[in-house]
Parts: sequence; C-alpha cells; structure tokens
Amino acid sequence: MRLDKYISSQRTDLSRSDVKKLVRAGKVAVNGAAAKKPEMNVDPADAVEVCGEIVGYKEHIYIMLNKPQGCICSTRAGRTPTVLELVPEELRRRGLFPAGRLDKDTEGFVLITDDGELAHNMLAPSRHVPKTYYVRLEKPYDPACEALFAEGITIDGGEVCLPAECCADGDDPHACTLTLHEGKFHQVKRMFEAAGNRVVYLKRISIGGLALDPNLPLGGCLELMHKDVEKLLCRSDSN
Repeated sequence: MRLDKYISSQRTDLSRSDVKKLVRAGKVAVNGAAAKKPEMNVDPADAVEVCGEIVGYKEHIYIMLNKPQGCICSTRAGRTPTVLELVPEELRRRGLFPAGRLDKDTEGFVLITDDGELAHNMLAPSRHVPKTYYVRLEKPYDPACEALFAEGITIDGGEVCLPAECCADGDDPHACTLTLHEGKFHQVKRMFEAAGNRVVYLKRISIGGLALDPNLPLGGCLELMHKDVEKLLCRSDSN
C-alpha cells in the first residue's frame, strides 16, 4: 500500500496532499528512517510515524454507539445531528457509516463501521440476524402478544412479519422485550399498533449475540474487539 494512502486512511485529519507535504518536510518515518517518497510501499506491519507519533494500521473499525434520541442514522450532515457526529476524534476515519438504522426517537445500539461486507451480512434478510429491543407501551403489556408475534403478525399494508419473540420485562407492567429477525420500516411500532397498543419508548439492546454495554452512557462510543465483532452475526448470545 502507498504510504500516503496508508496514513490518510487512518488519520481523518490528513489528506494525501497533506501527507506529501509532511514527507517533503521530513516529518514522516517508516521503521525509524525518514520517508523519501509518499508513494513508497508500506506494509501494515511497518512502523509508520508522523511527527513522532505512531500511526497504527487497522483494516476496519467497529464502534458500538449508544444512540440518544434526537439524532439520525445518516452519513449526510444537515440540520439534524447524525450518529457520526458522536464518534470521538480518536475513533474517526474515512468511510464510516451506521450499519442499519434506528428512528430519530429511538435509543440504543447502533454499529458504526467502515466494513461493508460485515454490514451486508448483518443486515441481509436471508441471515435473520436477531435484534432485541426494550419496549415501553402506552397500555399494559398483554401476554397474548407472545403467541400473536410468534405466529407472524400482519401489520398495516398487509405485510406479514416473520415470527418474533416477545416477553414481559421485570416489574413494569407496561414494558417488554421484543426480538426481531428482520427489519421492516417502523416494524416494532407497527407490530404493537396491530396488537392494539402503542410504543412510547424504544431502545435496541442487542444485535446478534452482542448486547449493548450497560455501562455505556447515551451518546457514548466503544471500540469493539474482534471477539465482540464475531458475536454480531450470531443467532444468540454466546457468552
């Protein structure tokens, strides 16, 4: 890989032209020796330094975000804040995007990555990767929903949902958890509307076999390790 591409792919604050200027100024080193040309080939195992600071190489990055209400899952900046704006500088790199969406008023686990292949596998309808939500309802939770959703409820527009798992949550009579194996538009809200109730609060608490870190505050980000990334495609928790 070219040196300028290597550095610019890992540092969002440096473009390729910036790297060329730094090389000419003698501020870039490879394995302890000053780099002579920005187009020189480097290997991920090489020690690359910019202004004395090591620039480590990661092919991809995976970030768990605890999304707050009020921001959207988009890569386009606008009047409404996006989830990418919540990523701290030390985790930012080119090509980041949210893998999947949560509504503006929904909280919880959003995966932010630059790995298109993993995102495709996680979201592909044929994979049926489970996503679990904590739901608070306007009316008390009706246990009859468990059988109704398990059979595959028909929602507005005549769409039939895949079987889903639902159960009461703790001591709150208005709360439950719901696990989906697909991702229709506003699906959780539409399922409960079809069942005669209304969602007043919604939070995604797991993707695949990976649960949202309970210690991660709203708006907080956490870089995932390889063992955690593998759980994203699991059918159930593998802890």
